Amino acid sequence: MVGRRVLAGALAVAALVVAAPVRPAQATALECSPERGTQTFRGVPWAQQRIDIKSAWRLTRGEGVTVAVIDSGVELNHPQLRVAGRADFSRTDDRDCSGHGTAVAGIIAAQYLKGNPFHGVAPAVRLLSLKHINGDKGDLAHLVEAIRYAARIKADVINVSAEARDQPDLRAAIEYALSRDVVVVAAAGNVQGEDGTQQPAYPAAYEGVLSVGSVSPGGRISAFSNTSSKVSVVAPGEDLTSTWPGRALHHKLPGTSFAAPYAAGVAALVRSRFPNLSQDQVRRRIEATADGGIGDGSGNGMVNPLYAITAVLPQNDVVVAKPPAVPLPEGVVTKVTPPDEQAITISLAVGGGALAVALGVVVGRLVVPMGRRRSWRAGRD
Repeated sequence: MVGRRVLAGALAVAALVVAAPVRPAQATALECSPERGTQTFRGVPWAQQRIDIKSAWRLTRGEGVTVAVIDSGVELNHPQLRVAGRADFSRTDDRDCSGHGTAVAGIIAAQYLKGNPFHGVAPAVRLLSLKHINGDKGDLAHLVEAIRYAARIKADVINVSAEARDQPDLRAAIEYALSRDVVVVAAAGNVQGEDGTQQPAYPAAYEGVLSVGSVSPGGRISAFSNTSSKVSVVAPGEDLTSTWPGRALHHKLPGTSFAAPYAAGVAALVRSRFPNLSQDQVRRRIEATADGGIGDGSGNGMVNPLYAITAVLPQNDVVVAKPPAVPLPEGVVTKVTPPDEQAITISLAVGGGALAVALGVVVGRLVVPMGRRRSWRAGRD
């Protein structure tokens, strides 16, 4: 199963390189000026401390798993991002002109760099960038096309940090992805309008999708997190740090858009650790191992990466991927002392002598008195 997953991922990357970028015959010039980020490093982000990602890395970092980020594109030359393949379904170009997709990709798979406290949840995954939107609003047909494409090339996990109304084409695309054994993770959506009107956000509200709400640093459901959508789990979604265009970072990211990739990263860890689980089993495992609901809009509670990859649950046909071999520290295993031949010889001699003495005692106490009573004559039958 692991071998098939690795082969499928390799073929997927190859297909992307050939197919990308997808553009109309005559693309117009595109103004691309995302908000400026910062080169400043801060302390360890609260989200990383809260879900304790590094504890899970002792078992897996997402090796052998392909994650498709369906978003606004990903900055290809960012030092913390390794994009294995890309495609543009927005009919613009493959640059990230809003920063949104780059931030989502960083939360999932940003590489650990010495001196930089920020890193992604699953840095060893194969990261694919499928651009379907260039600004804040895009064409639903492009989103549908990107979802179908990701499913067709057998991505293991899809992250969709976008929201739309229920549409037959979108529903069919999600059903197709699930039928292809893809874990679909989507943002539960943010409250829209000045009056705080809420309505279900799709694709998060579809059955089978891992829908993710947002939690604040204080552990409460974010005020903007949509509670009208079906919520499977919650994840950090306020005051977040992630990668940003310009080889930079952004430190104040809000939204369920950035909570979803935390759950997508956890899904990648689970798929890597348990390669024989179906997409439905992966989703249910993440839900079952969450920290517990805290009210409306929290679902099963905060995602828990370590518990998700270590909990023993009543699921059938679970194959656990072998953890990477780690050499034991020197001195843990004591060397076997060679046998002392002289000591063995002395022990055998002492044991034999003791046995002879014991036999002599038996003879002296039983046989000798009997012989004396019979005057040493043979007994009768």
